[in-house]
Parts: sequence; structure tokens; C-alpha cells
Amino acid sequence: MRRKKSEAKAKRGDASRLKVGIAVAQFNSDLTEALLKAAQEELRAWKVRETDVRVVRVAGSFELPIACQRLIKKYEVDAVVALGCIVKGETKHDEYIAHAVFRALQSLAVENEVPIGLGILTVNNLAQAKKRIEYGSAAAAAAIEVALS
Repeated sequence: MRRKKSEAKAKRGDASRLKVGIAVAQFNSDLTEALLKAAQEELRAWKVRETDVRVVRVAGSFELPIACQRLIKKYEVDAVVALGCIVKGETKHDEYIAHAVFRALQSLAVENEVPIGLGILTVNNLAQAKKRIEYGSAAAAAAIEVALS
């Protein structure tokens, strides 16, 4: 069930004590940079200080798990947001990438007890992706809510 924007805004609190990492895939960068902007705006709304947000960029979504792991281990963040865009192609390559990445991120979150907000779009085409940029915001909010719980 999708939350309405008004519901998400109503739940925003003070996350100013948190350190947050954001891992961003550069493949489809016009879309992933828009996801990043949405996530950063959401973190500001939660009062996370810009100095407490570390952004790392990697080549593609397949590299996001290692980037998230480094954010957790090296920078000791309280929450992570993973942002990427996997577009369906002529083969099942997109499915293999998505399954591997999602499973790795879930394992990282559970093993390290650090929430990872999933802001990786899995779409059939770029038009669908452009309609889902708000998922960057939703992924940041999800990670923050769990970190504060």
C-alpha cells in the first residue's frame, strides 16, 4: 500500500542526530540524480544536517551493495539510502541484476542492523522511471523511520 505524501509529511520528526549515507548509481544518471535530489530534500525535512550526509556514486546498481557496505563500515552511518534505476531490456539481465542487488541489500541491512531505504527503480522504460522520482524521497523516509524506531 502506497502512502500519500501528506501521510509521510505528517510523520516527519527530528532525525538531526543521525548520520546517513546515500549510494547512487551513475547509470541512467539523469534519473538517479533526480532520485538523489528527492532523497536529500526528504532528509532536510527530517532535519538531518547536510554535514551528516555522505553521498557516494558508483557505476551502476550492481555496485550499490558494496557502496552501502562501505558506508556502514567506514563511515558508521545510522541509515543508508540506495538509489538506482534498472530498465528492462531485451533479455532477463534486468531481473538478474535486481534480484542480486535487492538480496544483497537486504542481507546487509539485517546483518548490520542498519536500515537501507530501497530507492532502486525497476521499470520497463525510461518514461515509467521519470514518473517514479518521488521514490528517492520515500526511500529516505523509510530508512529514517526505521533508524529512529
